[in-house]
Amino acid sequence: MNFSIFHEIRRILLLLVASLLVSWYQHSLWPTAVALLLYLSFSTWQLARINNWLLQQPEDWDPPESSGAWGDLFDNLYRLLRREKAQREALAELIARTESSVSALRDGVVILDRWQRMTNWNQAAALLLGLRRATDLRQPITNLVRNPDLLSYLRAEAFERPLNLPSPHVPHVMLEISVTRFGAGEYLFLLRDITQLHQLEQMRKDFVANVSHELKTPLTVLKGYLEALQDLHGGEHKTLDQALSQMAQQSERMQALINDLLFLARLESAPKIPAPEPLALKPLLNKLWQEAQAIAPEKQHQFTLDIPDTLTLQGSPSELQSAFLNLLTNAVKYTPAQGHIQVSWEALNEGGTLTFSDNGPGIAKHHLPRLTERFYRPDAGREQHNGGTGLGLAIVKHVLIRHHAQLDIRSQPGAGSQFICHFPAPCIANT
Repeated sequence: MNFSIFHEIRRILLLLVASLLVSWYQHSLWPTAVALLLYLSFSTWQLARINNWLLQQPEDWDPPESSGAWGDLFDNLYRLLRREKAQREALAELIARTESSVSALRDGVVILDRWQRMTNWNQAAALLLGLRRATDLRQPITNLVRNPDLLSYLRAEAFERPLNLPSPHVPHVMLEISVTRFGAGEYLFLLRDITQLHQLEQMRKDFVANVSHELKTPLTVLKGYLEALQDLHGGEHKTLDQALSQMAQQSERMQALINDLLFLARLESAPKIPAPEPLALKPLLNKLWQEAQAIAPEKQHQFTLDIPDTLTLQGSPSELQSAFLNLLTNAVKYTPAQGHIQVSWEALNEGGTLTFSDNGPGIAKHHLPRLTERFYRPDAGREQHNGGTGLGLAIVKHVLIRHHAQLDIRSQPGAGSQFICHFPAPCIANT
């Protein structure tokens, strides 16, 4: 038991015993009643002192003077308040330093509550989005940044990839928006000015598209003269015939490369697919398989198509056809003779997967993350021998992204490969 409490109890007992002795001596309870009234008055007075002192905080830090249990209570309250004040000042200093650091960032920072209302932002965000605290605080961000892509991005809550949007306040400025969830459902928006990167990327796209387009005409002329020379010389000179054949072969390869570059340029220049159309998948894949196996009919591949007859995808028929043909063509090129190629469908709660499998030589693990890069070749010699352009998987990736789908590549050397297309539920019209 606390020493002061023990003394307080002893004081009360002494007062009670003394008052009872006086009451017994006077044959009256008045002395005891008066003693109890005096102690209650003293306790009430001490409570009033505590209340007045607390009301005067923090201007008055000195506690009332007292002794016994009341004195200990005043001292303990004083130490508790001092400790709480020190912690509050440290927290305020930390908050001030954090706000100062965030304000000094060149990137914009916006904090949203769980209802996507803006609760705080720094100066960079105010300049990029045109925010004003007097009118915009506690407003939903979609009321100020009126862009359907942002609304869809927030609804989907797929924040693994950033979102690129034009600034609603600063003309010709492109923003990259990264979102992180934290706390009790709040959102942290990080805004980066990527205008220069966007312009460089646009210049690259324009350069590739323009050069590819300009090369198309002279290449057509060159191919025409090669065909004419082959017809005129009639195979009389073996060396010349071989040279013309190789030139025609390389011109065909260059023509395929230019066509792929132009197709990629069209995919990149159009932010969205045209009006989606229903596409019956099984008849399309049967048709594409006939085209793909014509590349190497001598290999006599075994082909299995495990697709529901009623499966229909919603999207761009030309783009999906190009993506699937590239996957089938790759399987035909790299699967050895008598090999097995399979295309299968698996329905999932959130959509479905279309898998292109083969039992070819497989691909080393360290190559997989880069396979969809333009012109990336795990085996440059083999790619050139098979006549590939190095753009097929890049086209597949872009087509799937435009359909809100994803490409997953799984492969091991000697165990074949799987190219898995994950389609979301909105892309599946009928299963």
